[in-house]
Amino acid sequence: MNSSIIQLLVLAGIAVFLILRLKSVLGTREGFEPKREPTPLPSRNRPHGLEVIEGGPDLDITDHVAEDSDAAAALADMKRAEPSFGVSDFLQGARGAYEMILMGFERGDIDALRPFLAEDVYQTFAEVIEVRQAKNLTIEAEFIGVRDMTLTDATFDSNTGAAQITVKFIGELVSVVRDGEGTVVEGEPGKSKRQRDSWTFERMMGSDDPNWRLIATGE
Repeated sequence: MNSSIIQLLVLAGIAVFLILRLKSVLGTREGFEPKREPTPLPSRNRPHGLEVIEGGPDLDITDHVAEDSDAAAALADMKRAEPSFGVSDFLQGARGAYEMILMGFERGDIDALRPFLAEDVYQTFAEVIEVRQAKNLTIEAEFIGVRDMTLTDATFDSNTGAAQITVKFIGELVSVVRDGEGTVVEGEPGKSKRQRDSWTFERMMGSDDPNWRLIATGE
């Protein structure tokens, strides 16, 4: 056997050894290789809010009132009595109702609002409007917007199903009062003012009537 053949055999043996060595170190990959699942972060390193804990506080309630308050307990009872009820949905509706009722009162047109007012509130509003008319006063009003609103109280009577929610509003509007001759007696044209109101709404939970009624007003 000549030297060239011997050299080839030696090189071939070395190549086989290296291939076997590499396979033992790297392993073999055939076809689809499953993705490795990422190692979960330790809980202390997880981004805030990533993990949801079952049985935790109802954010639809605790976003608006303290978790351990009587108002929170009342709102939770309302939800149990009527599962479709949502506090955030109520507040969105209350915002619209505030503008609608406030501007109806300012402009002296509350007949269309009667379904949304308790009878004594309606009568109070109507009396004020009658006094204005007797004095020949007119009001020019423009609603700018609700600058702030806060749910301040809530109660629920489990025996009757009566739910009451009190909301404090800070509204902004332009309101100008003129006498019969057109002279401005209150307000300033083009200048807005802040108005603070505390309104209490009531509804019978579980009833077919979806409307909340304004039952009390204050500051």
